[in-house]
Amino acid sequence: MPKIDKDAQVEVRLDSAAGLLEASLTDEQRRGLFEHPGMRVIAIVELASVQYTGHADGEDKAPQVKLRIKLAEAAQDHDQARLVLEVMRAMMRRRKMNGTLDEIGPGTRDAEHAVAAALAAHPTEGEFEEHTERDAARRRRGSRIEQHG
Repeated sequence: MPKIDKDAQVEVRLDSAAGLLEASLTDEQRRGLFEHPGMRVIAIVELASVQYTGHADGEDKAPQVKLRIKLAEAAQDHDQARLVLEVMRAMMRRRKMNGTLDEIGPGTRDAEHAVAAALAAHPTEGEFEEHTERDAARRRRGSRIEQHG
């Protein structure tokens, strides 16, 4: 990978492949986005750089990096949206405290606390695995009953 000057402003472009984001939206959200221009959906995404463009020394163009959505989850209701927005505000407050953001919003100043509080009502990975195992066992029992019936 090429190295660029530490003060260079890198332009970020979003790759057009948004299938993962589309898959995380409900049918109602998709229709709403189409029918109501300006409607917003709150989502958490994981981005990966997939392409970069550098320029020769002396060129008056900023280096560019293209990002692709690798994982995406959209808030499915107002409570989830509120929690994600609180985490976002906490992260923005951290940037403000670090001097990388000009405005600060209301609420707590601890991003880790806000994340823990936001996730407290959501299942852990272990709880999800237990649910998956119980669901699979229930389906196995159901298929055995159907076979014997």
